Amino acid sequence: MESFSTLLRTASREQHEEARGSTFIGDLLGHRLGVEAFARYTEQLWFVYGALESGARQLVADPVAGPFVRPELFRLTALERDLEHLRGPGWRTAVSALPATLEYAERITACARTWPAGYIAHHYTRYLGDLSGGQIIRDTAEKTWGFPKKGDGVRFYVFEEIDNPAAFKRTYCELLDAVPGGELERQRIVAECKRAYGLNNAMFEALGEEFPLTA
Repeated sequence: MESFSTLLRTASREQHEEARGSTFIGDLLGHRLGVEAFARYTEQLWFVYGALESGARQLVADPVAGPFVRPELFRLTALERDLEHLRGPGWRTAVSALPATLEYAERITACARTWPAGYIAHHYTRYLGDLSGGQIIRDTAEKTWGFPKKGDGVRFYVFEEIDNPAAFKRTYCELLDAVPGGELERQRIVAECKRAYGLNNAMFEALGEEFPLTA
């Protein structure tokens, strides 16, 4: 029988590829956008991770989502250091969320409040994605805009407390495989995972509209 972690990965592969192939990310990685676009993207991540990590605090003792609350994954403090570097010390009064970002964050919050298994779908799509593909964005940002290697501006992508990402991912997949619930509940989680990718892609589309090519 196929493991749940494998099912989740294969069932959402199409949405995952759409995220990787978004115009905004392609332009960012292709050195066709300026640092302002990178900073604006970092702003949106702050709102998304604010929802994720606020939800995590609520779910520490939850029997379903609690095992996924791993402090070594938390990104909010790193994002705040990055935003201070990118936007200056008064960054909190200057950042704003796109409507698509607000919708994304609100869905995460709703799942954390009412459906912990659904929260796991968002946790999976974000943290494992940033632990993997996010490293490409960090490398590009360092080379394109001269950020210190793994320093201010790109700390979000540096998981300092995870020494072995491959081993961590294996442990994470074991947690996914142990999520309680029958087939119907697992299919609901898969559907929420696809929804999470869709919300993320909508955020990318909104960023792309805000930043048409500015080589």
